Amino acid sequence: MTYFKIKLFTGAAIALLGFGAIFYWEFPLAASGSNQPLKTLGETFSPNLTLKGHSDSVWAVAISPDGRTLASVSTDKTIKLWNLATGQELRTLKGHSDWVNSVAFSPDGKTLATGSSDKTVKLWDLATGQEIRTFRGHSVSVQAIAFSPDGQSLVSGSWDQTIKLWNVTTGVVIRTLKANCDVVTSVAISPDGKTLASGNNFDSTIKLWNLATGKEIRSLKGHDAAVNSVAFSPDGQTLASGSWDDTIKLWNLPTGEEIRTLTGHSDKVWSVAFSPDSKTLASASWDDTIKLWNLTTGEQISTLTGHVNRVWSVVFSPDGQQIASGSKDKTIKIWRMSQ
Repeated sequence: MTYFKIKLFTGAAIALLGFGAIFYWEFPLAASGSNQPLKTLGETFSPNLTLKGHSDSVWAVAISPDGRTLASVSTDKTIKLWNLATGQELRTLKGHSDWVNSVAFSPDGKTLATGSSDKTVKLWDLATGQEIRTFRGHSVSVQAIAFSPDGQSLVSGSWDQTIKLWNVTTGVVIRTLKANCDVVTSVAISPDGKTLASGNNFDSTIKLWNLATGKEIRSLKGHDAAVNSVAFSPDGQTLASGSWDDTIKLWNLPTGEEIRTLTGHSDKVWSVAFSPDSKTLASASWDDTIKLWNLTTGEQISTLTGHVNRVWSVVFSPDGQQIASGSKDKTIKIWRMSQ
């Protein structure tokens, strides 16, 4: 039997027996504004459900604002909707003619956006499962998408070296940003809707843009390889970036200064996500694991294992009590806090 000892910052470890190992896991408090019961430090965070249905790699996952629905997209060209609590498949959306690379829920939870290697972004009505409209304008694969906090606009990053800002209602391009890179690998919009962050694979930098004017604010330099994921903390103070150099970096947004580098993964970091209270970061890697980090200290809290191939995507639920991950092993895993 294998034992993994995790350094705890409060209380005693709670052991969970499973998969031939004993895991000692700890997880932070959920956001104080959550309408769900708060969890306390020292509780376990364990694998709960494995969702199977895609016939190929699960490229990205997202959870609806109400925490009830999980969306997954795949290189099998489909989008699947799942009941997060039960793992039941609710619906499969078809319409893209190539890999589906990215997915995002609108802030009101009524619409889903997907970006694809077929060069398009599609909007879907979640109540009916019907396609609302298709955004055309990119000349190569759409790799990343993000809604603005007010839900009125959408940004998309592409292999065509551009970022496009779209009017969600009309489907018209508001602005095109020239990223001066080979591939725009990731995009994120700050909680106040004023700043856009983009990662790329050309010069290993993160670019910050003024979303209202389309002007570049600054470039954040420090990674040694492609930046594949960027995420803003919910409190708007920090940006996290995951890179092909196997590291995660944390950046102070007001100053653009690097706060710290998180090391521990043994392969490319493909996705990063903040907990709702901005205290914990989850990272997904080609080393087949998800790691959780204490953002106050920079210490690794735990490593979640169970996927048998690269983990492409990771996301927290709105109440901070669950994590969903999508993998090249064709599955989605739901990790849940428990007493």
